Order: sequence, then C-alpha cells, then structure tokens
Amino acid sequence: MGFYSNVIFPRILDLSMSSSMLTPYRQQVLAETEGEVLEVGFGTGLNLPYYPSTVRKIVAVDPNPTMKRLAQKRIDASPIEVEFCQLSGESLPMNDNRFDCVVSTWTLCSIPNIQGALQEIRRVLKPQGRFFFVEHGLSPEPNVEVWQNRLNPLQQKIGDGCNLNRNMEKLINEAGFAIAHLDKLYMERSPKFLGYLYKGTAIAP
Repeated sequence: MGFYSNVIFPRILDLSMSSSMLTPYRQQVLAETEGEVLEVGFGTGLNLPYYPSTVRKIVAVDPNPTMKRLAQKRIDASPIEVEFCQLSGESLPMNDNRFDCVVSTWTLCSIPNIQGALQEIRRVLKPQGRFFFVEHGLSPEPNVEVWQNRLNPLQQKIGDGCNLNRNMEKLINEAGFAIAHLDKLYMERSPKFLGYLYKGTAIAP
C-alpha cells in the first residue's frame, strides 16, 4: 500500500463515513444481525455502535492496517467481542458454513475481485445464513449513469479503488444469492452519481 492508501485515505474515510446522514442506513441494515457475524470491509469500526445485543461476536475483515488503529477505541468500547483480521475479502481463511450473518456496508464498491469476494461470503455463511448489505452503485437513470462512468476513473483514485458504476443487485444475484429484500434509492443530500444505494438482505442457499 502506498502513502495515500495507508495514511491519508483511512482518515478521509473515517471523517466522511462518520456523517449522521448514514446512521439510519446502518441501523436498518444491522437491526436483524445475530450470532457470529463476519463484517467485510470493517474500516474504522463505524458500524459497531449499531449492532444489536443478539450479536455474540464480530469477525472484522479489512486489508488496511491503519483501519484497525483508527478503530481501536470503538472496538474497546463495544460490548461485543471483536476479532480483527487484516485480510482481503477475496480470500478468507475461515471454514465453510461458519457465520450466521455477513455484513457489508459501502465496501463492495472497492474490492477489485468482487465476484471472488461474494463467493467467499457465500461459502462462509451457514446454509440459509443472511448477507446484510448497503452499497452505492449504478443508477438506473441513463443521464446519471453517463456521469458515473465518466467520473469513475477519478473516483477510483480519490476513493482508493472505489467504483461508482457497479450494479450491486446483478452482482449479488450472479454470485448465487437469493435476494430476500432490496431497497433501491437515492441517499438524501448526496449527489446522484455518488448516492444511489442498494440496501437489502440476501440468503445463502
């Protein structure tokens, strides 16, 4: 990882993703999590305050070592046991059928091999385990999509690999999940090219 990825970007991410605008989406996505949870793209631990008491343990995965340092205060303050693993979501060492739930919030946009990561998520989920997600991605509006495609190379540099134009619904379906619930909407007070959200739950068959 370069200086920007390892030092600057984690702090930008922590600041931008701490916005109170995102709190309702985090609360809604995490409300039904339970048991042992894998969170892919843990970042600086911004989801931790919103996990319910039904969660027994969180295994937190993130490839960036700076994220753990920034997250440590939140980890220490959490009543839930958190095990941090410096790993990429594309290759997980966990056993098959281990987790009750997997969580991904604003993460799939930046994983290079997204299908590899989704296959790993499906593999480590228990049968009928649930994948909870909220991700930004491709808008259905052609004029917005044009700008998403146009701005994507710049976004990848600024956002350390983040993509604006991934169709999350299609990608999750192609990975073999059954989507049980999906809301597609624009996030309030956000530019359309950046704020089209896919928020839902998918089941591992």
